[in-house]
Amino acid sequence: MEKERVARYISQKKLFMPADKILVALSGGADSVALLCLLQTLGYECEAAHCNFHLRSEESDRDETFVRQLCAKRQVPLHTVHFDTLRTAEERHISIEMAARELRYEWFEKIRTKSNANVIAVAHHQDDSVETLLLNLIRGTGINGLRGIRPKNGHIVRPLLCLDRNEIINYLNRIGQDYVTDSTNLQDEYTRNKIRLNLLPMMQEINPSVKESILNTAEHLNEASAIYKKGIEEGIQRVRTAKGIHIGALMHEPAPKTLLFEILYPLGFNATQVEDICRALEGQPGKVFTSGHWRVVKDREYLLIETCQQATQPTLTMEEHILTPDFIIPRDKTVACFDADKLMLPLSLRLWQKGDYFIPFGMKGRRKISDYMTDRKFSLLRKEQQWVLCCGNDIIWLVGERTDNRFRIDENTRKALIIKVTA
Repeated sequence: MEKERVARYISQKKLFMPADKILVALSGGADSVALLCLLQTLGYECEAAHCNFHLRSEESDRDETFVRQLCAKRQVPLHTVHFDTLRTAEERHISIEMAARELRYEWFEKIRTKSNANVIAVAHHQDDSVETLLLNLIRGTGINGLRGIRPKNGHIVRPLLCLDRNEIINYLNRIGQDYVTDSTNLQDEYTRNKIRLNLLPMMQEINPSVKESILNTAEHLNEASAIYKKGIEEGIQRVRTAKGIHIGALMHEPAPKTLLFEILYPLGFNATQVEDICRALEGQPGKVFTSGHWRVVKDREYLLIETCQQATQPTLTMEEHILTPDFIIPRDKTVACFDADKLMLPLSLRLWQKGDYFIPFGMKGRRKISDYMTDRKFSLLRKEQQWVLCCGNDIIWLVGERTDNRFRIDENTRKALIIKVTA
């Protein structure tokens, strides 16, 4: 019986405890309705959460009405929310399905906290797991994408992964519980539905127990992924430094491309981009690869992983001092010391520009700032975020690095201007 199998599965996978409060994600479809009924039958304290995404006009409102009636009948506290899913998708520049997913889980977590529920139960079942594995396989994925849907992820639990779709429908028919049907599930419209309605039936003609075979394979891969994950974590420790990914160390790894994929994929880089980055490893420094809020820069010995951000203007303070015999010139790079009489205020602060030059402290000849930074092995990010302090058209300080020799303190100096970087 489904009830006993679900109870056993909850216990085996340690999804939650008998005294825990469960927040059930309730759409009104067969799967979520069965989930609520089964958990209540097993004696769990349940509350329900329903999202109206307004994506199917009257059907969306029909689903909400059904859920309200069901919860009233079963005396289950219900939380509801309405989303403008299309607008969210546009604002976040993501697909409608992804927008709905993000909105749903963000709100579920808020309600879980507010209602003091221990977990959020969602109604994924075995067929969903099979479809997810095939979908990832079609799109291209690493080993984690071939593990199917996992029973627990943080506060999200999936007690129905021990049942398939037919068993869920049979259970609802047997207890006389109705449900709503999403019309899009019957249309050959989305990739997942193509797998469900076309691909899987064809595979079952070849092997009637193909779903069971896929689920067994996913379980094997789940165990293999534990070993894989440990190897990846050890590899990351070997190649990651405070500066970035050491290219030489990466190339000595048994599978550098796979290791790099696992480092960059969580940041939004796809397999094709990682392929391009790998091809650039032996090329000239300066190549930049961007994905969302992150970018990877091919430097000399390192791959720099950086957030895409505006250069932050430093905050400077100025103090004037009368020079005395006991005055000591600061040696800190965040402090610059000038002959005040050689300067004309106000000073100006800006990012360096191509063609800028200065005469580095202790030198006589002028030097292009670009050449100076290259010689000092500045990373691309540091070059982009290098500020210069100017007196008129002259650069007096490469901020945080080196002052200009023309404005130094000498034997004729009477007043010193001390400038510090404070933030």
